[in-house]
Amino acid sequence: MIRDNAALQSAIRERFLHVETCPFEGPRVFFESAGGALTLKSVAQTSFDYATYPDNQGRDNAASRAMMAAIDKGREDARLFFNAPTGQVFVGESGTEVLFRLVRTAALAAAPGGAMLGSTLEHPASRSAMARWAEVTQRPHLLAEHDDATGTVTAQAYRVHFRADLRVATIVQTSPVTGIGVEVARIAEEIRNAAPDCFIIVDGIQHASHGHIDIAAYGIDGYAVSPYKVFSRHGYGIGWASDRLTATTKETLIGGPAENWEQGTRDAGSYATFSDVVAYFEWLGSRVSDATDRRGRIEAAAKAIHDQEAALGDAIFNGTGNHPGLSRIPGVTIIGGADNPRREGVVSLALDGMPAADLVAHLREAGVRTHIRRDDHYCGNVLGSLGLESCVRVSYSHYNTLAEVVKFLEAMQTASVRVESGTARK
Repeated sequence: MIRDNAALQSAIRERFLHVETCPFEGPRVFFESAGGALTLKSVAQTSFDYATYPDNQGRDNAASRAMMAAIDKGREDARLFFNAPTGQVFVGESGTEVLFRLVRTAALAAAPGGAMLGSTLEHPASRSAMARWAEVTQRPHLLAEHDDATGTVTAQAYRVHFRADLRVATIVQTSPVTGIGVEVARIAEEIRNAAPDCFIIVDGIQHASHGHIDIAAYGIDGYAVSPYKVFSRHGYGIGWASDRLTATTKETLIGGPAENWEQGTRDAGSYATFSDVVAYFEWLGSRVSDATDRRGRIEAAAKAIHDQEAALGDAIFNGTGNHPGLSRIPGVTIIGGADNPRREGVVSLALDGMPAADLVAHLREAGVRTHIRRDDHYCGNVLGSLGLESCVRVSYSHYNTLAEVVKFLEAMQTASVRVESGTARK
């Protein structure tokens, strides 16, 4: 396990920027990875390098050929990372834009009539896209209800809405609010059995940095990732589309390749920085396993990341040493419950007697970076049904340490004591 290997943990942290110190605020624990993970040093260097190149693709010179090679490599590396031997990989403006494009293409390409199916757990990126294109195509937008207690949505909840004429379905792989994963392969299989021609689009944005991705096993038609949440940078999204969805009519240049998902000149640096992400997974996999093939190392890295985050989560909930965990701190409410095996690197919580904004400020002053989530268009689907106006999202990754968890728990204990003593800010 990563936490039991000090040399490995140090080597991991050495590969990231601003691990212990914010360049604007000074020393801090970074528990805001769901808002954007720490960035690999290699990504920053690659971004700088490609931003300086003046050359374009498709020219008869060495620089242009290097741009094209970086794009080709990035696509193949992404395909390996996703375990997607078929279909098309493409870059878009953001993960949200990629989801909108996948949903739009599927909705317009599907047979007339029928219905579109999603869930109440989804981020507004996919839910809004589905609502928009259900309205345009005059189809009902059906919603499987998530479970407040477990923070996830089940195949059974989807099954309530099954019909043979489902045209497009969406699944969020991990909720960015509850932090709980969803059984994508099972839900997709049941949708496919009920409606064989349904296009199935998966939002993998929150899941990608925390564990295993296996598109070949999902039986889906579209997948989206936001690389800034997977140790890369802002400014682009990565999409995958099945051969079936790629073969449909979509926006493209007249006379251009029919399979092309991208418009205009590509940013070769986007592809190159995603190659850096994949290379990091391969490096980590080589340190935690004897795997010799690239995919085997990526899978080993995903398992190590999952195990490290599970260990950190156990300490957060149950405590470590003489530091009590959240389950023993008076007044703490944990969305999705403390004992949830499907949790992936996110704990959303509330503390009775202290507004979420004040708790975020208290944690910041104690040197722990977290984030408030409100009952708004981003998180109201979860918080509204729980009767919470807001919550604090604590999001960690495999580069975090047990010592950082201790610092967080000490700050939470202090906040609880302040509430009990009546000295908490109002």
